[in-house]
This record gives sequence, C-alpha cells and structure tokens, in this order.
Amino acid sequence: MEAKKEKNIVLGITGGIAAYKMVELASRLTKAGHNVFPIMTDSAQKFVGPVTFRSITHNSVESDLFTPPAHHDVKHISLADRADLFIVGPATANFIGKLANGIADDLLSTVIMATKAPVLLAPSMNVHMLNNPIVQDNMDYLTEKGYHLITPGAGYLACGYEGQGRLPEPVELLEHINYHLTDKDLVGLKILISAGPTREKIDPVRFITNYSSGKMGFALAREAVNRGADVTLVSGPVNLDKPLGVNLIKVDSALEMADTIFNISSAQDIIIMAAAVADYRPSQYSKQKIKKSISEMKALELTATTDILAQLGKQKEKDQLLVGFAAESENLMKNAEAKLKNKNLDYIVANDITSSETGFMSDLNQVTIISKDEKLEFEKMSKQATARQIFNCIIKS
Repeated sequence: MEAKKEKNIVLGITGGIAAYKMVELASRLTKAGHNVFPIMTDSAQKFVGPVTFRSITHNSVESDLFTPPAHHDVKHISLADRADLFIVGPATANFIGKLANGIADDLLSTVIMATKAPVLLAPSMNVHMLNNPIVQDNMDYLTEKGYHLITPGAGYLACGYEGQGRLPEPVELLEHINYHLTDKDLVGLKILISAGPTREKIDPVRFITNYSSGKMGFALAREAVNRGADVTLVSGPVNLDKPLGVNLIKVDSALEMADTIFNISSAQDIIIMAAAVADYRPSQYSKQKIKKSISEMKALELTATTDILAQLGKQKEKDQLLVGFAAESENLMKNAEAKLKNKNLDYIVANDITSSETGFMSDLNQVTIISKDEKLEFEKMSKQATARQIFNCIIKS
C-alpha cells in the first residue's frame, strides 16, 4: 500500500557543526510534500539561523519551551501528538546523554519524551567522543528502548580527525525517513530485482552495452525494502548508490547476470527483470587491443546471449510472480503483450523509450502495466513513483 502523503515530521536540530546538512534535509522533505516542523536547541542556533528553516519549511521554528503557543494548547504536547515521525540530527553526545537519562530540560527533549511517534537519531561528533564507552552505552540503551539510531558516516571530520562520526548525507537520511513512513505490506516476501545494462567485451578496452542507467531497478529495490521485503538487487555497471537495506550483487556481462539470477531464482517470491540485458555478445574475445588498422579490420561476429526472462518464465516456481519490462521504440502495446504471453509473465511494464523525457537516462517514466486481465496506463511520473505503482499492482494480485 502506498504510504499516506503529507506526513507531519518534526525536525530536531542540535548544536553540531553538521547542522547545515539539516537545511537540505528540510528542503527535500518539504519538496516531497511533507509538513516539516523544526525545533532547534539554543546551541543549534549558533550554527544555523532559524530564519533559514522557517523560509524552507514555511513553518515557524520552535525553540523555547515557555513562549506562548499559536493556539490554546500545550506546546510540547501538541507537537508530540502532531508528529508522524521525529528525526534529530546532528544528535550530539550531550543530547543523546540527556535522552538516555530521561532529562527533559528544553523544548526538543521534552517533546520527544511526550511523543509516541518513531524517533530517529542521527549521531554526529568527534570520533573519540563517538567511541567513548559512556556515549556507546547511551546509544545502546536508547536502541533497546525503541529509538532508531542511524549509523554515522566515516571520513574527514570538521575537527580535523579522520574516522567515524560524520552526519550522513541528507539523501541517506531521507531513505531512513521513507523507510519508517512506508506501510510494510511486503513483509516476509523475498524479491529479486535486476537493473542496469550489461557489458559484452570485445577486447580489453572495448565492449558492447546500452543506455540503461539502472535507475528504474534501483527505484524498485528501494520501494520494496521500504515496504518490508527481503530484497536482492543484481545490477550491471551503474553509477548509483546502493539503496539502504538491499543486498546488492554487482555483475558485468549477460552471462554473469544469468548465472547469478538462476542460482537464486528458485528461492524468490517475486522476480522483476528491469535490467537491459544485451541480446548479443562478441563470438570471440581478443585478449589484445584490436588495432585501428585497415588490414586488421573485419566484421564483428556476434552470438546470442541467454534470454534470462524467457528462461525464468519456463522454470517459474508455483506461486512465484514474474515481472518483465518492455522498452520499445515502436508498436509498444503489441510488442509488450506478445512478450507477456511468450515469456509466461504475470506482469509486463511497457515503456516508450522514444521520448527524451522518459527514455533510459531520464528520471521520469510513462508506463502501462499489463497483466493477463488488465491494462493500467499512467501519466508521466518519477521512476520512484513508477516503482510504487508497480508494487501496488503486485500486492493486489
């Protein structure tokens, strides 16, 4: 089921140098349609001004427990009750210590004590502070009590040290938030998804490939994980970050993708083949670079690769659901419906690749989802929204 939109998210900002990253997170959440309510500690305002968050979220920035609320209610209780989710970042050692010991001496700590919403904490501090046994004990204790701690990143720290303690980038924080905001209607299901292109080597420097970016497959993996599934993503060469919580297996050629998928396919409840697997590979591989010489020029002989989707259709397990994609430049519906039937698919996602706005490299898709019983046409939308609609169809089957 698609998560309800316009969630109320309380964004807690405490006094760490990484407070600036929360500005981008506030922007991303607001653009996604959520209502964002910032609460800043006094220390946080030494790093970032409240006017920045007010301008981005279009909501007032709260910081003082004792200023009169806008309405006749108790400020910290109304904020606690309003929230669908809390996220605090950077969560300093001081703030973590306060929460772990039940201290509520400012607005942010008081509101968190009063809420029943999920609370995500994103620690950020010097590596030695992070590894301090008291801080570690406090984080372990909060985890035991139901708080969700996000693992800090590693790298160069503002204090000049190298190590763990960086606040994760806003895009990663957003993945954690989306996970906790999404209904878990795929729990208990194992889902295998393929993504990206394959590379069929000609010689050490040349290969045959295609324009697939892998964005659709990665969006599907992200959506499935957010909805509670156990997801394995088999991907060809792409320039994308691994979705949070996904088991990513990287492959290069069509043969490697076929071997990997066939090795684990029988254990899957749902298989979605979103990869653009090469139909042909060079018949012979040259171990040496083929020189650009007229005397050595010759036709490139090709051999067909394994049709992974067709083979999966032939050996489909009982109650297993198989989904394919039809990226076509002509006769879209005719070709997609033929593929659905000939390859024994349960669903096929038909995508016209002739438009520059919805082609391989685009962030948008305009698809028709076809099954044996129905045909659902969708307006142009993001690949992530497309993934959501695909799983909405699947979950009804």
